[in-house]
Amino acid sequence: MTDVDRAATRRDITDALLTALERRHEVLDAIVDAEDRTEAIAAITALLGKSELGAEAILQMSLGQLTKSERLKAKAELDDLNSQLTFTLAQRPASSGDRLSLRQFSAEGDADIFEARTTEQGLSGDGTGAPAGPIADELAQAATRVDNEDAVWLVAVEDGVKVGLVFGELRENEVDVRIWIRPDQRKRGYGLAALRKSRTELAAYFPGVHLVVRAPGAGG
Repeated sequence: MTDVDRAATRRDITDALLTALERRHEVLDAIVDAEDRTEAIAAITALLGKSELGAEAILQMSLGQLTKSERLKAKAELDDLNSQLTFTLAQRPASSGDRLSLRQFSAEGDADIFEARTTEQGLSGDGTGAPAGPIADELAQAATRVDNEDAVWLVAVEDGVKVGLVFGELRENEVDVRIWIRPDQRKRGYGLAALRKSRTELAAYFPGVHLVVRAPGAGG
């Protein structure tokens, strides 16, 4: 997890908690009226305009966080995080990852986005930094590595639109994680969201293996 990832996640949560405390009566009504946890998260998200990550944190609040001193600590932490980060959730709405999903790459169905990435970067897909070969050869080699459980490629999708790629390549006892976002989708937070989502996915594919993020071209 990168420093920016940690700071952005913490800021989302702290901001949501402080907003919930300011509007605690409305939030409590929304939770009480909800049929279940999923509905409560959706209701809080809609009410406060925060991310699902923040809504989850609100549901998990302890009573000890309601005191004035704890609220002051949270406010000081939020001010510090705001000074560290140059973007807001409103400026990069995709960074919350609420609508982004990752699915396995298909050599047949996703050759278009891989070709777009290769045309821009001019590098092979294996993360070695070597010049790219013919697209068909690159995809065939990737399929072999995936079949051998030496690699996992994922497509980042939002509302049916392919916005980027996540590459996980096993090298000895580490997995190199690289993220590429389409140029026209950058500076909106997709890189950060894809990084958050990919940690869980790649940890499942490579249990017990250390993930090393090398993400040039993540774009946000």
